[in-house]
Amino acid sequence: MTITGIITALVVGLIIGLLGRLAAPGRQAIPLWLTIIVGIVAAFIGTAIARGLGYADTAGFDWLELFTQIGVAAVGVILVANMYGRRGVTR
Repeated sequence: MTITGIITALVVGLIIGLLGRLAAPGRQAIPLWLTIIVGIVAAFIGTAIARGLGYADTAGFDWLELFTQIGVAAVGVILVANMYGRRGVTR
């Protein structure tokens, strides 16, 4: 993987993560770096789902694939926000 590929993955992960964070209901108390990681993972999972269902390779921009990635990112943000909020010392 080249440096351009790494930077592209980070930018796409940031965009997908932020869109997923906007799509998730309520307030998410997670840092930006965690949003980026969720976005990167969601982009890979969303692409795998789109390819598995056969709508990843369409002519033009793949809107369905993007919506799948955002949906996966929204679910990921909700799950991570719940796990991240529960960490720490409980008394």
